[in-house]
Amino acid sequence: MKKQTLLVALALTLALALGVTGCGGSKSGEKKADSAQTSRLDEVKKRGVLVAGVKDATPPFGFVDDNKQLVGFEIDLLKYIADKMGVKLELKPVTSSTRIPMLTQGSVDIVAATMTHKQERESQIDFTITHFMDGQSLLVKKGSSIKSVKDLSGKKVGTAKGSTSEKNVMKANPQAQVLSFEDYPPAFLALKQGKVEAVTTDSSILVGLKNKDENPDAWEIVGGTFTEEPYGMGVPQNDSKFRNFVNNTLIEMWRSGEYAKLYEKWMGPNTKYHIPLTWKMELWP
Repeated sequence: MKKQTLLVALALTLALALGVTGCGGSKSGEKKADSAQTSRLDEVKKRGVLVAGVKDATPPFGFVDDNKQLVGFEIDLLKYIADKMGVKLELKPVTSSTRIPMLTQGSVDIVAATMTHKQERESQIDFTITHFMDGQSLLVKKGSSIKSVKDLSGKKVGTAKGSTSEKNVMKANPQAQVLSFEDYPPAFLALKQGKVEAVTTDSSILVGLKNKDENPDAWEIVGGTFTEEPYGMGVPQNDSKFRNFVNNTLIEMWRSGEYAKLYEKWMGPNTKYHIPLTWKMELWP
């Protein structure tokens, strides 16, 4: 009898232990579910401000104008997105090497900074749909013997540190001597000073550098394009609610004609940064 009583007691103790463990597991699961449901979109709306990382020296995408205002095509896209969220827009300058760390560290909510959507970058951040399509070219002094990326063998070429352009030119011509600068304006200055014989990056950025110069006719863009550079906005990883909101807003802009309006404003035929609009955004039904 005592033996049966002991067995019953042990069974009850085991059942209680399993019950406690089960309850604890359920609560832990609920916490994880709650955490997973927290989106940066909700945080931004609660805060009332969308903090965005942008370029401040890369016309026509993001640069400081004559009135000391930070303006540009990507900045206007962000303004539309912020208005759609019902919040204010705060801009923080980034470079090619700081834009991803600033996003992953939470210094900014989103990055729109001439950033190519690369698979290798998806290990750190997520991307929106493409909002601009480009390709890499070369900027040289007019009359230069450099006509294509093949002509860079043994020559010094400048670009921005941490950019896809840096890797692309090394791959396209391993014999080129690549000098990396903090951003594209310093690379262009090195070209003017004769420290490099070419600057390489996306053709639209080169158009901005060339035409913002006080003597744009002294420079020319050569070599066509030797890469494809789909620009996407960088957003935090695994936050589909936030990413989908931005994607749907970009698609809305394209369908409504607002995208074309802003494109015309910054890169239309009547601007000094004219780049024909020859691509179409991916549209979801």
